Amino acid sequence: MSDLQVLRITKSPEETQELGATLGSLLLLGDVLLLTGDLGAGKTQFAKGIAVALGIKRPITGPTFNLIFEYPAGDGGPVVLRHFDLYRLENQEELQDIDYFGLLEDTVVSIVEWGDKFPQALPLDFLLIDFEFVDENKRTLRLKAFGQRSQELLKTITEVFRGR
Repeated sequence: MSDLQVLRITKSPEETQELGATLGSLLLLGDVLLLTGDLGAGKTQFAKGIAVALGIKRPITGPTFNLIFEYPAGDGGPVVLRHFDLYRLENQEELQDIDYFGLLEDTVVSIVEWGDKFPQALPLDFLLIDFEFVDENKRTLRLKAFGQRSQELLKTITEVFRGR
């Protein structure tokens, strides 16, 4: 893991979504994002921004009642985004039931909410984004890289944010 960490504060759901779109424009197929934070902290808003940047037309919803949502590019192209929500899983063995490990290896962008519940099952390379409530609208997002590709991505993000 790199010592590099990026900290951003958003002041509205729209800003959280815009930040997701900024990151989404830098993602490559195969990238994995692990989103952590309390319920309602902005993870789905962030995912909506990523989807916009990836050219996804279908509305993004929080997958809490479904463990996995897949989103195609444009109007029915190949799947480019897979959104996992592991909140309802009780134990790591359940990850096998949904082919979690196999699905993470696909060449799509993967967003995993609540993946920190199973630290032994984390992929080797991922970008951790931790969402923290400040108040009703304001959120603090901490981005940390685990793995070479994620470190490169975080360095690029840092450069992009400096330019704003």
